[in-house]
Amino acid sequence: MFSWEQIFNYSAKQPLLFNQYFFLILFTVMFAGYTLINKQVRIRNLYLLLFSLFFYYKCSGFYFFLLLFSTLVDYGVGFGIYLAKQKWKKRLYLYISLFANIGLLAFFKYSYFFVESVNGWLGTNLEAVNFLAVFANGAFGTGFDVNDIILPVGISFYTFQTLSYSIDIYRGRLKPCGNIFDFAFFVSFFPQLVAGPIVRAAEFLPQIKRPYYLSRSGFGTAVFLIMAGLVKKVVISDYISVNFVDRVFETPEIYSGFMNLMAVYGYSIQIYCDFSGYSDIAIGLAALLGFKLPINFNGPYKSQSLTEFWRRWHISLSTWLRDYLYISLGGNRKGKIRTYANLMITMLLGGLWHGAAAKFIVWGALHGVGLAVHRMWSKRFNMATTKVGQIAAVIITFHFVAFTWMYFRASDMPTVASMGYTILTDFDSGGILSRIVAYWRVFALMLIGFVVHMLPSNLKNRVQWGFTEAPMYVKILIFVVVIFGIYQAKSADIQPFIYFQF
Repeated sequence: MFSWEQIFNYSAKQPLLFNQYFFLILFTVMFAGYTLINKQVRIRNLYLLLFSLFFYYKCSGFYFFLLLFSTLVDYGVGFGIYLAKQKWKKRLYLYISLFANIGLLAFFKYSYFFVESVNGWLGTNLEAVNFLAVFANGAFGTGFDVNDIILPVGISFYTFQTLSYSIDIYRGRLKPCGNIFDFAFFVSFFPQLVAGPIVRAAEFLPQIKRPYYLSRSGFGTAVFLIMAGLVKKVVISDYISVNFVDRVFETPEIYSGFMNLMAVYGYSIQIYCDFSGYSDIAIGLAALLGFKLPINFNGPYKSQSLTEFWRRWHISLSTWLRDYLYISLGGNRKGKIRTYANLMITMLLGGLWHGAAAKFIVWGALHGVGLAVHRMWSKRFNMATTKVGQIAAVIITFHFVAFTWMYFRASDMPTVASMGYTILTDFDSGGILSRIVAYWRVFALMLIGFVVHMLPSNLKNRVQWGFTEAPMYVKILIFVVVIFGIYQAKSADIQPFIYFQF
């Protein structure tokens, strides 16, 4: 049983996660209350707002106040932009939003990177200082470490979400939300708050005013997505991570080239199952509550080009970067050279969005170069004219993406170099069979993950349709069996979602 302290207090060692049984119990209790008031729109929205704020407090503790700060700033800025008559005033309010959102994100995400870079260039001994901790210690008598800057969970996602709201009002595509509570609900809606999908105000705010509706098939689809997300995360991603990928990436030099290559493939399916699993759970939970979130993954490893990959992977981020960064830079309207430069800038900043380290800059640069090369190549050649060409295009695209994932997962650049060198020079073909036998469970799960991923979409849709149309007692039985199976497969320690660190 859970104590009152466990329920209401934040624990940095055990933040609230979707893949915890405590969350399942908490959501069930919340949803039971929700069924009593979901027909009353205002009360329903306030109820979900309070639960969402509580959820974020359980995820982030003290940094809960940053979410409130971003909410208040962009709510006020939105009205400032909309009511201002002169262009310069509108731009001034937009700059306030940019400074507040990007400034907070830069402080928490890049302070150490910036200080270390300055110290390396100038030979200084500067230290990063957490000014919020200094303020809290002085104002409230707390004892926070002023040299410890921890990245708040979800800040990369909700800052982009609130920033897009201000930009859309500035561009004349959106009117400001007239109710602070509705806007706070849009910003803090718990299913997608900490790891997306990144939701646009124009998509979500109209849903707040609609009456609750959930059809029988909609309920089945929501439950199916939640189950699929949990299986992806706990059964496939976590098992592969704990029992294989983490070990190889930690000390690649003690493993053969074959094992290093398998670890790269393993991480490729691990990060997909982890992140798309979170998105499936988020979309399913939102659907149970009567809200529609945008699709975030659409079979990305089926892509025949890197351009197509970014239309299928983390769709809410790639479209955000396209609409608010790439197009703002000029897109493809300024000539070939500027187009390629804009692609590079967009992907470099996309890499930096994921983390303040050289490896993320390289990751972004590789994708920028890859997109530019594909743009040039596709104007002269088309591999997709034959089935063989299509398969070859998928294989080439996947291996490029898998190669770049090495920069994403490795602790540093030397680790990437070590893995690449080992793969090329010490493959150990003679030991492949023994390695497969020793790690057969891991390799079996990897194979299952890739096979299911590559199945035709219409086949997956038929499976989902079969579940949604099944009688309720069948749904319940399948759900119980799946949850029991997940419990049996889970690792000893709860594994956080990968994108929580971004």
